[in-house]
Amino acid sequence: MAKTQTIAWVNHLLLFSLIALTLVFISYFTIHHNSASLAKYLTETTAAGVTFQQQYAASNVAGGNTCSGRYIYVHHLPTRFNDDVFNSCRDSSLLKNPDMCPNLSNLGFGAQVNGLITERLASSWYATNHFSLEVIFRHRLMKSYDCLTNDSSLASLIYVPFYPGFDIVRHLWGNYNTTVRDALGFELVSWLKNQPNWKTSGLWGRDHFFVSGRIAWDLRRPDDDDSHWGSKLMQLPEAMNMTMLSIETTSWSNELGIPYPTYFHPRRVKEVHRWQKRMTRQKRPYLFSFVGGPRANMTDSIRGELINQCLASRRNCKLLNCHSANCTSPIEVLKVFRNSVFCLQPAGDSYTRRSTFDSILAGCIPVFFHPFSAYTQYIWHLPRNYSSYSVYIPENLVREGIVSIRMQLLQVSKAEVVSMRQEVINLIPKVIYRDPRSKSKDFEDAFDIAIKGMLERVGKVRRQIEEGKDPGTGFAEPGSWKLKLEEGWYRERS
Repeated sequence: MAKTQTIAWVNHLLLFSLIALTLVFISYFTIHHNSASLAKYLTETTAAGVTFQQQYAASNVAGGNTCSGRYIYVHHLPTRFNDDVFNSCRDSSLLKNPDMCPNLSNLGFGAQVNGLITERLASSWYATNHFSLEVIFRHRLMKSYDCLTNDSSLASLIYVPFYPGFDIVRHLWGNYNTTVRDALGFELVSWLKNQPNWKTSGLWGRDHFFVSGRIAWDLRRPDDDDSHWGSKLMQLPEAMNMTMLSIETTSWSNELGIPYPTYFHPRRVKEVHRWQKRMTRQKRPYLFSFVGGPRANMTDSIRGELINQCLASRRNCKLLNCHSANCTSPIEVLKVFRNSVFCLQPAGDSYTRRSTFDSILAGCIPVFFHPFSAYTQYIWHLPRNYSSYSVYIPENLVREGIVSIRMQLLQVSKAEVVSMRQEVINLIPKVIYRDPRSKSKDFEDAFDIAIKGMLERVGKVRRQIEEGKDPGTGFAEPGSWKLKLEEGWYRERS
């Protein structure tokens, strides 16, 4: 009798297991419809020589789905929009800076840097080019984001892996007319609006986003005058319905700023903590420093004045003049910043600088001279209380010789310096891009924060639709207060 009951119990257990496995299979197939094609895509070797691999966790497919509301669909763009553009970088005649190409190895991080710090952290440092964000972001998403789906109807966001920065940089220098500069952008929006998911749920592309490793000014030419800079990609009606994440934005609300890539790409949080402790203990013999060069062709630039003030205060200021020194060396740049209390961050060819994030990485308090250099840009990544982590000195006071940088910074109390430096050091994980080759996901990096921001942004649009409101309201409009700053800055340079 007992033996019969045991056999029956085993049979029931086997039957239950079979049913459970069947339900899991059905759920998985429902959520990841046609997942075989996605798996095939994710294992293809790209032009950068990197294999994408994405494993789906079992916990993401049944009840208690941790990916609910976080799914991202990736458009399978024709290669002319990304990999072919990337490959053209190897033709140095197309670039003002031909040294950029070699620095796009290692998932866009560039060559590893040796001799920077201790062996325990050496593998996390790279000679990363400041315009490489498009490649880095794509690898980070495809290689380590755990909520990709091949069913766009399940997606909260749709990522467009277009390389607009690599495209336009081929045509910024030389006699290229607007037709050439705009061609690929027109092709892109034509391709996108013919996809079934473009008008899903009345969104008309507002759940789409892409990333630019160049500043937004390069992609928002206002007219068809051949003498004017850049492309008109962001002026196209279809692009107005998408969001662009870029290293520098204009006043338009469908442009969001995310940090420039720095040199540090750790795999685990313990590497971040080691570096933070090191920067906390770091001795800083210089009151302030400046890494950069003058802008002799820009008569209103304050860089020349900053260099003069630094040279006049050699005991308090460390200068790394990029006209005579190697400012592309992570070792040289971080050496200066690590030894400084404050780091000057004036505008250059545009408002923002990668140097801002290099200084944060080194625990050096940034000093800004225009609100557009950080405060209006990186609203997801930097504190809204600007004075908690930085010093602001209006650039007109410097230009007119009213302010002494040294005297202004000496007025900051020691207690304030300690508090601000700690805030800067706490920001480090938020402004770096983690190495996607690690399975560890134990800290939130700049990529994670950007995705969170995009999910919230598109979620708001969906709620507007549910409430019967126009989803276009406020989606792509010039911000009035940012526009006034922007117009004033460019009037000074016209």
